[in-house]
Amino acid sequence: MSVQAFIGIGANLGDARANVLDAVERLRRQPGCELLAASSLYRTAPIDSSGDDYINAVARIATTLDAESLLQALHGIELAHGRERPYRNAPRTLDLDLLLYGDARIASATLTVPHPRMTQRAFVLAPLLEVAPEIIVPGLGPAAAFAASVADQAITRLA
Repeated sequence: MSVQAFIGIGANLGDARANVLDAVERLRRQPGCELLAASSLYRTAPIDSSGDDYINAVARIATTLDAESLLQALHGIELAHGRERPYRNAPRTLDLDLLLYGDARIASATLTVPHPRMTQRAFVLAPLLEVAPEIIVPGLGPAAAFAASVADQAITRLA
């Protein structure tokens, strides 16, 4: 059985744009996943972090992987890009977040879905609403209802 999932993609080290585009391509080729849509790229300043601006996007996929297996696949893609986790919110070559997994609400030691800060970040909401304008965040309601609360966060659509 296939589940629709949304992946937040971000990078601000190295060739961030190329890293984000490669992550989308790797999701397209990931066994057990079908890429349904990928948003435009967006540039944003780091939040609670430092370093160069981020390039962000959201991918909409259909997957037969369970949520934990999908998370492991995402970590594998990050590692292929040399992702290191020296400290919380450190600059990164690639960051893949499982934002939504169907209508599931998951709270495990390794995974929280819906992503706990997704409704507080323009760099998630803008590309998410581009690929799924009517999306409902389980337990919270329509994602579009949160757009006004992040309107003060600088974000530029690139392509």
